[in-house]
Amino acid sequence: MYTKEQVIEALKKVNHPEKGSDIVSLGILGGVTVDNEGIGLVLTPEKSNDPFLMSIRSSCVRAIKDALGPDAVISSIEVKPKIVVSKKDEPKRDNLPGVKNIIAVSSGKGGVGKSTVAVNLAVALARKGYATGLLDADIFGPSVPRMFNAENYKPEVRNENGNDLIIPMKKYGVSVLSIGFFVQNSEAVIWRGPMASSFLKQLISQGDWGELDYLIFDLPPGTSDIHLTLVQEVPVTGALVVTTPQEVALADARKGIAMFRSEAINVPVLGLVENMSFFVAPELPGRRYYIFGKEGGSRLAAEAGVELLAQIPIEESICDGGDAGIPSALNDSETGRAFNRLAEAVVKQVEKRNAELAPTQRVEVKQTSL
Repeated sequence: MYTKEQVIEALKKVNHPEKGSDIVSLGILGGVTVDNEGIGLVLTPEKSNDPFLMSIRSSCVRAIKDALGPDAVISSIEVKPKIVVSKKDEPKRDNLPGVKNIIAVSSGKGGVGKSTVAVNLAVALARKGYATGLLDADIFGPSVPRMFNAENYKPEVRNENGNDLIIPMKKYGVSVLSIGFFVQNSEAVIWRGPMASSFLKQLISQGDWGELDYLIFDLPPGTSDIHLTLVQEVPVTGALVVTTPQEVALADARKGIAMFRSEAINVPVLGLVENMSFFVAPELPGRRYYIFGKEGGSRLAAEAGVELLAQIPIEESICDGGDAGIPSALNDSETGRAFNRLAEAVVKQVEKRNAELAPTQRVEVKQTSL
C-alpha cells in the first residue's frame, strides 16, 4: 500500500505549464486519499476554465505511475476550483468570430501524411498572403509541434474581460495551437472521448485567433468524437480528405468522404489530396516511381464526384524537413511546388463553394455515433 507522502512527493514533479512551479507548491493539489480502491486526488485550480487543467490531470497520472509503478491505481481525480467560471459569468462570444473559412483536413487512416499536408497547406497559404491559423486537433498523436520545431513551446495566456485566452505560437506566418504544447514530449495522452473533446473545445473557444482568412484543423485519422465535436462547435467551410494511391488507403478515404456527406454532418468536401503519389530520385529527375500504385486518387475522385486537388510526390526532403521543423512548402522543390499548387487549388475551391452554397451552420448531432 502506498502512503499519502509518497503520492505527494511524486506530484511535486508535476508543473503548471504557465506558472512554472509544481502543483504542490502552488496549492493546486488540494488533497490526497489512499485506500483499497486506489489513489484519489483533489485538484483546486484558481479557476475552473484553466486551459492547462486537462494537461495537469494527465501529468498527475503519469507522475504517480512513474514513481509508484505502472500498477498504481488512480481511482479518482476530483476538481474543485477556487473560482467557478460558469457560462452565466462568461461574456457571450461566438466561437471563432473573426475566422472567415474553417478547413478540416482528415484521413480515413493513419500514416498517409495528413499532418504533413495540413502543415504545408497552412504555410503555403500564409506565404500567399492569407492570414492563416493551424489547430492541431489530432489529440492523441499531435505531430505539429515537431513539424514546426516547437516541441518545447508553452503558450502564453492573457485575460480579457475575465476570460483566459491562449495565445497561439506564430511561425512561418501561421498561428499555431496544439495539444502537444500542453503535455510533455514523451507523455502519452490517455484520455477518454469526453476529455479529448473538452480539450478541443478549449483550444477553439479560448484560442486568441483574431482575424483569419483560413483556420486549418488537423483532425485525427478515422472518424471519432473529435470530428463530431468540431462540427458541433464551429461552422466548417469544407473538408479535405488525404489518401495515398494504394487500395487500403482509398477504402478508408471513401469512409471519410461518406462521413462528411452524411445527413448528420453535411459538410462540403472540397476535394481529395493524393499524398505519396510517386517517387522521384534526385539523380533521375525526369523519372517517376509509383511505389504505392498509380492514379488511385484520380479513380476515387471520379467515383466520388470530388476534385483531385493535388498529387504530392515523395522526396527525401519532405521527411527531413518535417523532422527539422522546416516545412517543404518553404522550399523550391518538386514537393514544395506541389504544396503551393494545393494552396491555390484550395483557395479556388473555397471561393467556388462560398459562391454556390449557403454559409455552413453548426451541426446539430442527435446521435453519438457515426
